[in-house]
Amino acid sequence: MEANLSTAKLRVVTLVHGIGLSGGGERLAREIVSRLDPHRFERTLCVSRWSEAQADDPATGKILSGLRDSGVRFIGLPRRSAVDLAAWRPLLSLLRRERIDVLHSHMFGSNVWAAILGPLAGTPVVIAHEHTWSFEGQRLRKLLDRRLIARNVDAMLAVSREDRRRMIEIEGIDPAKLIFVPNGIPTPAARSDADVRSELGIDPAAPVVGTVCALRPQKALEVLVDAAVPLSQRFPGLQVLIVGSGSEAELLERRIEELALAGTVRLVGHRSDIPDVLQAFDVAVCCSDFEGTPLSILEYMEAGLPVVATRVGGVPDLIAPGEQGLLVEPRDPAGLASAVAGILDDPARAAAMGAAGRARRRAEFDISVTVGEIERIYTGLADGVPASRIRRAS
Repeated sequence: MEANLSTAKLRVVTLVHGIGLSGGGERLAREIVSRLDPHRFERTLCVSRWSEAQADDPATGKILSGLRDSGVRFIGLPRRSAVDLAAWRPLLSLLRRERIDVLHSHMFGSNVWAAILGPLAGTPVVIAHEHTWSFEGQRLRKLLDRRLIARNVDAMLAVSREDRRRMIEIEGIDPAKLIFVPNGIPTPAARSDADVRSELGIDPAAPVVGTVCALRPQKALEVLVDAAVPLSQRFPGLQVLIVGSGSEAELLERRIEELALAGTVRLVGHRSDIPDVLQAFDVAVCCSDFEGTPLSILEYMEAGLPVVATRVGGVPDLIAPGEQGLLVEPRDPAGLASAVAGILDDPARAAAMGAAGRARRRAEFDISVTVGEIERIYTGLADGVPASRIRRAS
């Protein structure tokens, strides 16, 4: 006879589509499963878009090594396409064979599959974690969210109060299923002695504006490129660094060339030394069209940087205008440029914003708080407590 769930380890499978080299949702999923208490949880990370060739990448290999060191089992599913149903058999078999207690999926695609496979396997607890509400105008996705995911899972997690509100008011999801769990990040590794400005050939006195993100349409990086035109005219020697990789790189390169900004705006590419990179910035920017609670902004805050960000999603929960930075409207290059210029013009104000941001990040948005909330949700749902009765501890 099995031990009572309150004393036995809970068997947890985390399902996400990527390993998390870029993209906040994938990275947070990995951080959470790695940090669950190993004395209370048996942990497996299942990545649904995987090829063995990925393991040859040094950065991916480092992640896999870290998972092993943390005691997390890794499973990769070699899906060849979105409709490759056979690729899901190993996960379905695992859920049934090992009688997994909790299936926790992250982001829309994985949430859809968890809502199908979890009930099919008889998994007692299925949780769908939405990292960014981005369904405006997407009728099919909203329908699947409400009719498939919300009905078939025990709880849906939202990373911001605004996301939760939209899921209720726009999608019509039962609020009893929804739990707000704010994102958090770990304290970054200590910086090295690397001088990123020197490496990139940037004058120590030059003003530097930067952003770190996956280069995808959501991030609206062309707005930052456009804002660089008036900023470069006002601040001679200005450098705008866009750090990351993704599908928008070619489009951005063309825009930079069209605006004759090749000496000002630079696509730096993927970097693994983000704490060092952030030390090269004077102002950090997030100009996205939509966000949940972006990990990048939390990283900027931890680095002591003033932040200029769009007033979307959960961003206003992080940045109080005039305290940790400034908020602007989406798709407004002139407004973005004006806000950045205001900070660059006042170094004392910039330093005060950066200090306030770091203090707030450490007090309110640490990964230990996020993991603690997730652990409470797992144990509560496994013990039969409905999602409507599980509230934040603080």
